[in-house]
Amino acid sequence: MPNTIIIGSGSYLPNRVVGRDFFLDSEFYTEDGVKIDKPAEETIAKFVEITEIENRRFIDEDLSNSQIGFEAAKIAIADAKIDQEELDYIIYASNFGEVTVNGYVDFMPTMAARVKNKLGIKNRKCVTYDMIFGCPGWVEAMILADNLIKANVAKTILVIGAETLSRVTDPHDRNRMIFADGAGAVVVKATDEENVGIIAHNTICDNGPELNYLANGPSINQESDQTRLFVRMQGRKIYEYALKNVPAAIKETIEDAKLSIEDIDKILIHQANAKMDYAMIDRLHKLYDVKDYDHSISPMTVQDLGNTSVATIPTMFDLIIKGNMAGHSFKDKGNIVMTSVGAGMNINAIVYKFP
Repeated sequence: MPNTIIIGSGSYLPNRVVGRDFFLDSEFYTEDGVKIDKPAEETIAKFVEITEIENRRFIDEDLSNSQIGFEAAKIAIADAKIDQEELDYIIYASNFGEVTVNGYVDFMPTMAARVKNKLGIKNRKCVTYDMIFGCPGWVEAMILADNLIKANVAKTILVIGAETLSRVTDPHDRNRMIFADGAGAVVVKATDEENVGIIAHNTICDNGPELNYLANGPSINQESDQTRLFVRMQGRKIYEYALKNVPAAIKETIEDAKLSIEDIDKILIHQANAKMDYAMIDRLHKLYDVKDYDHSISPMTVQDLGNTSVATIPTMFDLIIKGNMAGHSFKDKGNIVMTSVGAGMNINAIVYKFP
């Protein structure tokens, strides 16, 4: 049975850096629709204290989700040194597809098909799929790619994660300061080498009471237009759910790979806010009765890039492997975890061993 290895990566970070001053003129409301009677500066400062998100990146008006996904894909294909006509599949993870500047969501044609078109790929048997799976979408797309390769259905697959969340946030919701734009992509390929690449993975879907922890809804300012939908988040419930379930899912996946926490060099975890990530990594180590550990095991980008949803992990992978994230690198033949939690609620994790 073949294994799945990453042979190239790419990312796109928008040029526009958005700091706290961008939100100073905002009128924020509570989740119950009550206007917050305090200066915006105070609300923003409290937000930064909790999440550590000081900056985020937004795309310019003339750009689109498929365009930044295409930019990341071009770099990944060049890095992989392959002929793009060799691609058997393109799998594109996003939550909102092609979002216009006025918030219109468009998934037809698929995002993957748009990128294939932009790349100019002529191969009619290059299949284009979209993965809509919440923030864990890119990790799940990698799991799908691994399954296709292990089933001998495909040999070479382009996996993209891109999002333009700046276009789907409620201007009156404090949570809008979490979200950002970006794209990341990798090319994966089948190999006959044993015990390399994706050596274990797990996915959990809790779609009961957790279903609407992350969902779309009208503005929390009830005096504004109630026909347009925005991303809505029940932050406290998500935090409690993630802390309870994500560490256990990571541990199960590490055990499935017949490894332990000391065998893991890096954990690339989806980043919604720093406080939640710190808590999940700490809880994971406690499951192994480890109190003291090197916190560099879990690189952080959320402080400067914000929450880019499906783009977070492939972007971080690309930055690290190319030496563009200070203080972080991957060990030769080392093991890393890639894991995410998000709308659904869905959780997934991969253990990846470098060849």
